[in-house]
Amino acid sequence: MKLLLDFLPILIFFGVYKTTGDLITATAVLIPVTIVQVAVVYWLTKKLEKMALVTLALVIVLGGLTVLLNDGWFIMWKPTVVNWLFAAAFFGSHFIGSKPIIERLLGHAIALESKQWITLSFAWIAFFVFSGILNLIVAYQFSEDVWVNFKLFGLLGLTFVFLIIQGVWISKHGSEAQAQSEDDHHA
Repeated sequence: MKLLLDFLPILIFFGVYKTTGDLITATAVLIPVTIVQVAVVYWLTKKLEKMALVTLALVIVLGGLTVLLNDGWFIMWKPTVVNWLFAAAFFGSHFIGSKPIIERLLGHAIALESKQWITLSFAWIAFFVFSGILNLIVAYQFSEDVWVNFKLFGLLGLTFVFLIIQGVWISKHGSEAQAQSEDDHHA
């Protein structure tokens, strides 16, 4: 249910754009839909994720500028800004606190050595930076329609492929870390 709610704003944005062919109208619909989506998720879970709040803030600010100034470039920059903010947060977590964000998020479920958490963190940082750059390339080099398709299918597909690669990497290194940990306890 939550997964569907998470994707609902982009699906509605995509549907409105494909129906109207107008990025401004699609963005005008995206703003209240995203607000409602965050409210419903909060109502169901009684918590707000930082990622959802950052996305909501950027939808309101960049989407609002898109609608107010009748300029689609603001909303086209949103995926890049979101990705680069996450890259900065992941990078900054190496200097704030004792663990990278990825370890704080997944450490309770996955056993990796410290250097592997750092490797995984930098893989996420590279992914976020790359996704942001790729969004700009598509936005500036291709038509608005291609960008809208890329925003839904390209970025989602890219994320899905990265998650699969990450899952394979974690399963390989995670099991090694668990075996190493068990060996250390038996020694």
